Amino acid sequence: MKKFIRTALIIGMGAAVLAACTNTKASDEENKGFAAVPGDTMVVGLDDTFVPMGFRDNEGNLIGFDVDLAKEAAERMGVEVEFQPIDWAMKETELNSGNIDAIWNGYSMTEERKEKVNFSVPYFESSQVFVVLKDSPIQTWEDLEGKTVASQQSSSTVDLLMNHPTGIVETFADGEIIQYRSYTDVFNDLDSGRSDAIAVSETYARYTMKQKGDDRYRILDESFGQENTGVGVRKSDTEFLEKLNTALEEMEQDGTRQEIYAKWFAD
Repeated sequence: MKKFIRTALIIGMGAAVLAACTNTKASDEENKGFAAVPGDTMVVGLDDTFVPMGFRDNEGNLIGFDVDLAKEAAERMGVEVEFQPIDWAMKETELNSGNIDAIWNGYSMTEERKEKVNFSVPYFESSQVFVVLKDSPIQTWEDLEGKTVASQQSSSTVDLLMNHPTGIVETFADGEIIQYRSYTDVFNDLDSGRSDAIAVSETYARYTMKQKGDDRYRILDESFGQENTGVGVRKSDTEFLEKLNTALEEMEQDGTRQEIYAKWFAD
């Protein structure tokens, strides 16, 4: 009986060691990250409604400024690229859980986000603005007092407004920003009259106004924030970040970035 117990203990200990080794190996695989080795696939997470950075055309194809940049960068790094639409509110979770390798979609470089991800070199600059309907009586920030203002949840737009030194959000109706999953929903809210004004990226605003008709909207004169845009990667993916930065800097130096910019932002 004692021999049986001793044997069982040895087997049990061996199984535990094997399980521990297996778990360690799995953990190592999970933490390996993305090194941008030639032939690998770079999975890019994006909000596929954010014009003109990354969105779908009438045939459902993903197109846009950031989509073109990512394709060009992938080619220079010798990797394939796959685009994965994500819930923008979950972007950092998607990245750090390994579901995507990069957040590349008009991703503003805020201090709060820098705590969660590493950013590439900046490649784009944009302002944050208020948009109203053309015939709205709202002319200045002061006119937003008591008005309903909408924006996209988990966006840098909301972060900037919530932390604005003027405390402007406190003057909005109910002292809050109405938040929707996408800027598309935000513009629809303005069109329907549910919101008196919307706070959005100027890049998105001007492109959308051009598509819908500039004569329907107005942008208030004063912006409430200026931000750089970069690509977000996991803090552990230092090799990937170095290769990505090299590709972006080369594109800046040889004029490729400007060519892609002109394609999407030509007057």
